[in-house]
Amino acid sequence: HRGTEGQEGSPSDSDQRQDRRMRALVAVKRVIDYAVKIRVKPDHSGVDTAGVKMSMNPFCEIAVEEAVRLKEKGVVTEIVAVSVGPQTSQETLRTALAMGADRAIHVKIDGEVRSLGVAKLLKAVADLEKPDLFFLGKQAIDDDSNQTGQMLAALMGRPQAAFASKVVLDGGRATVTREIDGGLETMAADLPMIITTDLRLNEPRYATLPNIMKAKKKKIDATDPATLGVDVASKVKTIKVSEPPVRQGGGKVEDVAGLVKGLQDKGLI
Repeated sequence: HRGTEGQEGSPSDSDQRQDRRMRALVAVKRVIDYAVKIRVKPDHSGVDTAGVKMSMNPFCEIAVEEAVRLKEKGVVTEIVAVSVGPQTSQETLRTALAMGADRAIHVKIDGEVRSLGVAKLLKAVADLEKPDLFFLGKQAIDDDSNQTGQMLAALMGRPQAAFASKVVLDGGRATVTREIDGGLETMAADLPMIITTDLRLNEPRYATLPNIMKAKKKKIDATDPATLGVDVASKVKTIKVSEPPVRQGGGKVEDVAGLVKGLQDKGLI
């Protein structure tokens, strides 16, 4: 048959795409909860996480929610959550499972892993899982790097759409509206595709108690960088972590002349 026209007894390419299973991988990260005041370690080697509430990165929650909504629409058939980090990252994976993911993969590694290392590990997982869609949060609130999704797309050699505020799937093609400095941009690309989620894409659901209980029985496969054949050694080293300087209080002036004099006295103009 020719293209998408099809013939009797010979389904079109579009029909074949709709009939096959569509898998979505969703990367999730465990971070310090957004409501917690950050404390720096006394030796300035990093952020103190001892006894601190941890939760799923908010942008990762949006990524999971979008995958679940696509599954509820009958577009995605399987959702696999994946996380890179220490053993405690499995708690974040359980949250993703309670939100609606079908199974999870934990790439266990202790210590800091930078964006490129994470992207390499996610690429190795994608090589095994063969996803049609790979969702990531646009950035993590702990380092604000906004790099992993773009690096992953480059390593996989697949199209990407960062800062997504709307995602529409039609067969083997995705149309994504993304937020840019000048407004909104709409782009379309063939699957497989990497999409990073922005704040206005959706509002994540709360996991219900029954789903939290069901999540405890869902499967989490464990692996590590050595098993995946990935070197995550970084050439970048954190020298020092410090808190921002305390902001000084402002003052009031009577008029423009007073403002100018004040700035001149401080040597600012």
